[in-house]
Amino acid sequence: MMKKLFFLFLILSAFQGFAQVTVSVNWSQHVPPANGDTIFYNVSRKLIWPDFKGIPGNPAEALAITSSGLGYFATMRSSNGKTNIDINVYCYFSKQSSWVKKGKESDYALNHEQHHFDVTYIVTNLFIQKLKEAKFSRSNYGNLVEKIYNESCRELEKMQNQYDGQTKNGQLRNVQAEWNDKINQQLEAL
Repeated sequence: MMKKLFFLFLILSAFQGFAQVTVSVNWSQHVPPANGDTIFYNVSRKLIWPDFKGIPGNPAEALAITSSGLGYFATMRSSNGKTNIDINVYCYFSKQSSWVKKGKESDYALNHEQHHFDVTYIVTNLFIQKLKEAKFSRSNYGNLVEKIYNESCRELEKMQNQYDGQTKNGQLRNVQAEWNDKINQQLEAL
């Protein structure tokens, strides 16, 4: 009898814990210092060549490299039997890890690199959507957020590789034009 009551208590506790969890997913409002290395994605601020401060390296066939990514920070607060989970998401560009070969700074190449950052933004929005659809509980939120993040990072790498592979790093102008349209349509849909 005692085992049955304890089991019933565990079931009710788990259900109550799940029902008392609220989750908010937001864009991070963090603003870096003006002279910092990081640019956070902003639809009204496009990349410019002076943002590319890194030293050119491999791959040899690339004229420029955009180093961008997505991240998050999460906090959990419990009070009076209720749990609030706040997840702040950001999309960034690293100036020191991004580079362009001297003399190769064209508007065409900059557009290609901007679209790498745009692809990161698109996948970041998909990450946010998956977080909003997830069924979080007090016990699963850490593992579930990390799982969704890792899936999103794999999707980002896949899409970036498809973009460069299909356009041959922007060298195939007709394919680049198709990707320009595709990326612009996805941005407009957001």
